[in-house]
Amino acid sequence: MEGVKLVATTQSLFCTRIEWALKLKGVEYEYIEEDLRNKSPILLKYNPVHKKVPVFVHDDRAIAESLVILEYIDETWKEHPLLPQDSYDRAIARFWAKFADEKVVFGAWRACTAAEGEEKEKAIESALESLAYLEKQIEGKKFFGGEEIGYLDLALGWIPHWLNTMEEAGGMKLLEAERFPSLHEWGHNFIQIPLIKECLPPREKLVNYLNASLTYLRSLSANKP
Repeated sequence: MEGVKLVATTQSLFCTRIEWALKLKGVEYEYIEEDLRNKSPILLKYNPVHKKVPVFVHDDRAIAESLVILEYIDETWKEHPLLPQDSYDRAIARFWAKFADEKVVFGAWRACTAAEGEEKEKAIESALESLAYLEKQIEGKKFFGGEEIGYLDLALGWIPHWLNTMEEAGGMKLLEAERFPSLHEWGHNFIQIPLIKECLPPREKLVNYLNASLTYLRSLSANKP
């Protein structure tokens, strides 16, 4: 196993992308489920700065931040390359992965958690603008990586599963097939791949987790002076 461990939580989209990469590469690993409400000594040992998951441990050396972990895995295990071979294409893949994490993930979350009314409308509009950029990137392609799954597919692979649950929990709709046909088709095809599907957390569990998070956030807002 080469001392490979993944400290993660089932509900985290940032953790699941690491599992996908390891399985694509055929790397055996020990999965350690973390309870973020009661952080374990192993999490505090390997990620004392941010105290967040995922944490990837290889030969007792820890790496944090999911996109950084993806690149480390790709550089360490050469089977099934994830990043493009061309340096320009690699840079572009990194750009869109960072864009998606900064704009799409948190944009969708803001839309999900925003109060009804103008605040929510603006958050949804912003999220839709970000998704439109990704729609242009996938047009005419089977996967973001071309004919095979690549780095950007793993980075964006949360969209067809997690975004759907955010939409339900937040009472909104973002990824409509009519508006984003290429992105919608890619997402449908991506999560039908057996290796991808087997790592997806149960939808009901995700919805319950998001609803609990929303209830907690709303209670905090209600208690503000």
